[in-house]
Amino acid sequence: TAAGTVHCRILVIAAGGWTGDIAAMLGVDLPVMVDVNMLTITEPSPSIMDRIVTHIGGMLSVKQYANGTCIIGGGISPIGGGIAPIGGGPPIFGGMPPIIGGGIAGLWLLNRLRNLGYSALLVEHRALGSDQTVASQGMIHGGIKYALGGALSGGSETISAMPAAWRACLAGNGPLDLRGAKVLSDDFYLWSAGSLQSRMTSFFASKMLRGRVQKLQRPEFPAPLRDDAFKGQVYRLVDLVMDTPSVIETLARNCADAIFNIDWQHCSLRTEQGHALISTPETDIVPRQLVLTAGVGNEALLQQLGAETPQMQRRPLQQVLVKHEYAEPFYAHCTGTNPSPRLTVSSHTTRHGEPVWYLGGDLATENTDTAPDRLIELAKTELATLLPWVPFGKMEWQTIRLDRAEPKQSALRRPDSAYVGKVDAVSNALTAWPTKLSLSPDLGDAISNALSEKGIQPGAPVDLSPLQPLGRPTVAEACWDTLFP
Repeated sequence: TAAGTVHCRILVIAAGGWTGDIAAMLGVDLPVMVDVNMLTITEPSPSIMDRIVTHIGGMLSVKQYANGTCIIGGGISPIGGGIAPIGGGPPIFGGMPPIIGGGIAGLWLLNRLRNLGYSALLVEHRALGSDQTVASQGMIHGGIKYALGGALSGGSETISAMPAAWRACLAGNGPLDLRGAKVLSDDFYLWSAGSLQSRMTSFFASKMLRGRVQKLQRPEFPAPLRDDAFKGQVYRLVDLVMDTPSVIETLARNCADAIFNIDWQHCSLRTEQGHALISTPETDIVPRQLVLTAGVGNEALLQQLGAETPQMQRRPLQQVLVKHEYAEPFYAHCTGTNPSPRLTVSSHTTRHGEPVWYLGGDLATENTDTAPDRLIELAKTELATLLPWVPFGKMEWQTIRLDRAEPKQSALRRPDSAYVGKVDAVSNALTAWPTKLSLSPDLGDAISNALSEKGIQPGAPVDLSPLQPLGRPTVAEACWDTLFP
């Protein structure tokens, strides 16, 4: 100062809207948002009201002072000009960020960000894990299934690190804690109905796949392939298989206080001045950044924001489930003539302890429009052809249709990696699709990096108590429980 230097151990800045400017003088980037309250003041007039008159939505309020002056206001502007709250209570501000969508993408991201110190929250309008996530076969694979043509693709290279990333989380050593989740199998297998082509045999034995593929001898075969009638080859992959419902439950339990149900009949995703926010009956959520992780639901959310990009594609499949009496589990791909698995099998158990095989692969992807009864007949033929010696006993059959939601690709191709993209209609929203269960860690890393690049860092905890009246969503039931009640 002009009177000299003031030395202090602690400096308190309580300058209101000037706090950010003063902090900048100290080299501190402090994200301060100023609420601009626009008021209209009239000339004095005869008394016409003795109380405050307010519109039910808070958009307009009028009061008159004793001298006759009327003050007309209502609708604060947290972004510096005219965003009017619809919710009943004070808005929740900050870079939290809120996440819309409680499948594997949203739950993984919520855990990842809260572990980094963000006050992230998640809203879901149905049960957690509904549709695509809970219907997953649970395979965490390293991309070998994409290399059955005898060459590594972009997809197989991107995904190769994912089994190790999941295993680190299962051990409690990763960016989030999955120690409560159930592993169905630490091994996944690849089998051929006959002899593999020499090109494939050489490829699996190559240095580039060393440590990722191991050829097995008969004593090491999984139980369904140990029969003397089986003459093919078997390989063990580094992949593992998760019980998807337990993954959802674990991730939800880790962050239970930050997960809320949202009823879009009474809440809304809206924009003001190019800024996206969520309005609930209790409050408005006004974030520096919003993330859409609603899978197929992202399409409708993007429309609500008036966005043209990113665009979404749906790659359908129709899988088959068979409940039976054969006790041995099986997790494997069968090779065929295509560079993708002819048949993929995973084993699950109903709530009553009954074994179920879940069948995918080309059977599911090439029969998306096949009538369910016809597809079941095809599945019966496949099992009778590939595993005729397995004593299934009494069998019950069901099919399930699914849409794999992904960023739009030319010719509906499969994306190679998790996707994170800016919503073009607003300044503060990202859309994300993991594109497959395995890539959830990749998605979490991509979004945390995107937040850092935008200068959105963890800050002081945000009070989420105004959202408590929204309630909590449940966890979706596994499809083998809903189809075989």
